[in-house]
Amino acid sequence: MSSPGMSAGAHVTFVNTVYAHRHMANSLTILSANEGHPYTCIVYTLLLSWVGGVATELHLPTAVAWIQPATVFDIYFYYFNGYKDLIRNNTGDDNNDPSFALELPGLPLLLKKRDLPSFILASNPYSSALPLFEDQFEKLGKLSKPIILVNTFNALEPEALRAIDKYNLIEIGPLMPSAFLDGKDPSDKSFGGDLIQKSKNSAYLEWLNSKPVESVIYVSFGSFSVLSKTQMEELVKGLLDYGRPFLWVIRENQKNGGGKEEKEEQELSCRAELEELGKIVPESLVSGVPVVAFPQWADQCTNAKLIEETWKTGIRVAPNEEGVVVDEELTRCLDLVMGSEELRRNAKKWKELAREGVSEGGSSDKNLKAFLEEIEKGYVC
Repeated sequence: MSSPGMSAGAHVTFVNTVYAHRHMANSLTILSANEGHPYTCIVYTLLLSWVGGVATELHLPTAVAWIQPATVFDIYFYYFNGYKDLIRNNTGDDNNDPSFALELPGLPLLLKKRDLPSFILASNPYSSALPLFEDQFEKLGKLSKPIILVNTFNALEPEALRAIDKYNLIEIGPLMPSAFLDGKDPSDKSFGGDLIQKSKNSAYLEWLNSKPVESVIYVSFGSFSVLSKTQMEELVKGLLDYGRPFLWVIRENQKNGGGKEEKEEQELSCRAELEELGKIVPESLVSGVPVVAFPQWADQCTNAKLIEETWKTGIRVAPNEEGVVVDEELTRCLDLVMGSEELRRNAKKWKELAREGVSEGGSSDKNLKAFLEEIEKGYVC
């Protein structure tokens, strides 16, 4: 985009990144000296590739904490390594081939346009997002067998974790507070941070507790996605027509109908939203509940594919020609999800497998312990 807001946003991001780079390097040097022991590894998350530069300056090994599915990581890798033209030439608004389907090495999926991360499509309107991924993969490509700690577990994505030899993808998930996962620490209920201020109103918890188990529909579209007024109206009609109790998280700017300011805010806040999106899939799996997938952008599109066709824990909505999910479509999906014993069984199955993965002796538990031991012994490089 070429709006003044976007130009300012890109500049601020660059200045903040340079400042953070220098500040982090100085801080780690000072802290290491003050505490009397050196830092041995830096783990950083999605789209913070500048942290890798700090590690290089300080001669420290690194690992990337990838919070989205391993399948999404693989798709981005292939996009930047040989598949860019094929994808771009078949996913634009003026060259949209409905028969286009993509097979990628090592992935047991046939990916259509709607299944790909939205940022790699030729029709992607968020131009500031893709360069962030490109920079991350470019820097990773300069390393020898870099370690990628993935928020998934072996039973969930066995092929995706081993599809690319160039990287060492290690499953350590699902990364969830103990109270919601293995129950070892009931007091551990926090993810450790919030993008926006939490509501101080506890009335919704009292309302939830007054409803029968598994009877409430939870509706949320993330911290920055803005739905059109038409889409909001269709959602309201669909939820009311369905007749079940529902809890819908609506932000202040969404209540006001959105607009140009919110659209620019969405673009500028892309990095934060991407970091949050990765939590959605593990949260639903660990909770053992089926879902209606309503993908908007980024990895949500691929998540919806996995949820519906691979893990079989939900149904994906089908928008009309105008891109709107009408009320009848929503009620159709809700009917299928709320009434399907198969989806509920699958959701419970993945819940148990997720807990097994992080339990003592599980694949994710062993992988994380092995990674920490290698750091301690200095084997990570």
